[in-house]
Amino acid sequence: MSLDQVLARIDADLDQSLDRLFALLRIPSISTDPAYKDDCRTAADWLVEDLASMGFEAGARETPGHPMVIGHGGEGGKHLLFYGHYDVQPVDPLNLWKREPFDPALEETPTGKVIRARGACDDKGQLMTFVEACRAWVAVNGKLPGRITMFFEGEEESGSPSLVPFMKENADELSAADVALICDTSMYDPETPAITTQLRGLLGEELTITGPDKDLHSGSYGGAAMNPIRVLSRIIASLHDEDGRVTVPGFYDGVEELTDELRAQWDALGFDADSFLGEVGLSVPAGESGRSALEMLWARPTCEVNGITGGYTGDGFKTVLPSKASAKISFRLVGQQDPLAIRESFRKMVEDMLPADCSVEWHGHGASPASVMSTDDPAYEAARQALSDEWPNEAAFIGAGGSIPIAGYFKSILGLDSMLIGFGRDDDAIHSPNEKYHLASFHKGIRSWARILAALDT
Repeated sequence: MSLDQVLARIDADLDQSLDRLFALLRIPSISTDPAYKDDCRTAADWLVEDLASMGFEAGARETPGHPMVIGHGGEGGKHLLFYGHYDVQPVDPLNLWKREPFDPALEETPTGKVIRARGACDDKGQLMTFVEACRAWVAVNGKLPGRITMFFEGEEESGSPSLVPFMKENADELSAADVALICDTSMYDPETPAITTQLRGLLGEELTITGPDKDLHSGSYGGAAMNPIRVLSRIIASLHDEDGRVTVPGFYDGVEELTDELRAQWDALGFDADSFLGEVGLSVPAGESGRSALEMLWARPTCEVNGITGGYTGDGFKTVLPSKASAKISFRLVGQQDPLAIRESFRKMVEDMLPADCSVEWHGHGASPASVMSTDDPAYEAARQALSDEWPNEAAFIGAGGSIPIAGYFKSILGLDSMLIGFGRDDDAIHSPNEKYHLASFHKGIRSWARILAALDT
């Protein structure tokens, strides 16, 4: 095995790698729109053929929706399960695109050359960085470095309705791997690669409080009749204390403190909270007292009100006491927090606060726990060092404020921890017009995966 030869092959074949990526990008595999069903099948078949050309035993597996692509290759060594998705977001509004979304091209920008197309970053460009790294390994060594299973989904952008059933039905096949790799993430900054090891979970709750059985005239009933907006306002105001902590009973059960090592890594990133908030017209972090902004974003749970409705909200003024008032409230969860226990506690807290003559109706909007990877596995540090060898700055283990459900499914269904390694940038405009992927992200992403494959081939 010669890593230097593999890296040289990647450099020499960059134009051909781009040609293959562009061919995949030209397929309008929009999973949310039934009109593009055949295109999703075409993308799946394209990937099957490409994997087979490298010696993978590959096929498009049927689901009630779009196919899953599974490919097995190599033997011996660590068994890696690599996940990506070949479907893309719709392109609307089309008039805001500077070029046809499925006509990929290289463009010069002030920050370097970029690949411009729908799916360039999310997720075809990211997916192909790993595929191209495997191709270079086969070209140089005649074989893959260890066992690799490819797992490509075609419904990630439409809620993954077939994913969990498919994973459960094929758990024995997929769980044979030692670790999962997920490419649908970003770097910390353009020169600092990252392995995301913490993802917050998400609990969504919608409540509607009803008081009188109809809207009432405030002149006739004001003061005597209970106003549901007043009740809802008191509930919302009670959700945080003066230090920014969430007051739901038992909310912090399962929340863990950062290790000294991880805190030191995050401090070394030099996150500028003033600039981060300044970009959106703010200046003061609003979360828990005594916590850094980065800690609030990556490692602390939240309770946020995402929407409130009630009464008359049209133009002009209407003196009405509403019959109903509603709010949508989300909780971002960390560590070992139990979303179902928090849902039960939150609902009881609200119901205990209701005055006479008021009732509440509930509508849940999902409940998924956080994903926390154990970096005690030496493979994580090996991968971090491999990334550091490719990029100007040392790679870091980071958290993410959002949620990536597939990581949780790998853990709960397959019993696998995941390494989330991607090369996107914050300004890549995924899900928006003029999506891009930096050429450096694509090129160095391929080289990075080659280094990681070498580091994990033990």
